[in-house]
This record gives sequence, structure tokens and C-alpha cells, in this order.
Amino acid sequence: MTDMSPTSPSPKAKPRPRPQVMRLTEAAAQRIAELTKRADSEIVGLRVGVKNGGCAGQSYTVEYAHEVRPTDEVVEDKGVKILVDPKAVLFLLGTEMDYKADKLQAQFLFNNPNQIGACGCGESVQLKPADVEG
Repeated sequence: MTDMSPTSPSPKAKPRPRPQVMRLTEAAAQRIAELTKRADSEIVGLRVGVKNGGCAGQSYTVEYAHEVRPTDEVVEDKGVKILVDPKAVLFLLGTEMDYKADKLQAQFLFNNPNQIGACGCGESVQLKPADVEG
């Protein structure tokens, strides 16, 4: 009878590094740093997500994050922290968050490769989950 058990343990495959869900422009990082310093209460960063609604079907959400939830995807970029809602990760994968201010408005903008449509007013978007290859 032949012994088929391995003589030495097989090396464990190293897990593939996870891609950073989002990245920030310098303008976005500066604005997040300003908001963090000026907040009425202590915040750890901004929480970013996607909610259903609007004429195109979905819209981005940005709010103060007072704590890091166990399920948050934490992104640290350019000295600031954003927390991505776990339900939004596949919709935001590869997104660049920017900040623009002009005479009439100031807003965070999302340059998202998963966006397949937007409404005419710019308040809502249509997103598809990111293509993730194994």
C-alpha cells in the first residue's frame, strides 16, 4: 500500500491584495480635512454610499462618520479617511472622488467607471456593479 499523504505541508497561497475601493483628488482630500476640523462633534471621516431613488435610480450619499463600523470599507488617502458602506462597494469600485466649488455651488463629484447613466438634473445616476475578475 502506498502512502499518498504529503511529506511536508503545502505552502498556503497568499491572499491577493484587495484593491482600494476609491481614491481622492487633492481637492476632495482638502475639503474632507476642512470638514473634519470644523465638525460640531468629533468625526472619524466621511461615510460614502449609494441609495436608491431619483429619476435615474440611484444617488450618492456623503455624511459625517462618528465611528468606524465593523462592516465599513476604510479608505485612507492623502491623509484623510472615508468609510464606504459595504452595500456600495461594488458600485464604487474604481471611483475617484473630487470636490468642485464655483460661484453658485460646491459639491463632491464622483468619477465612477461603473456609472452607466445619469438624469438631466445631475442629482441621480444609474450604476452597475463593478466587473470583478477572479
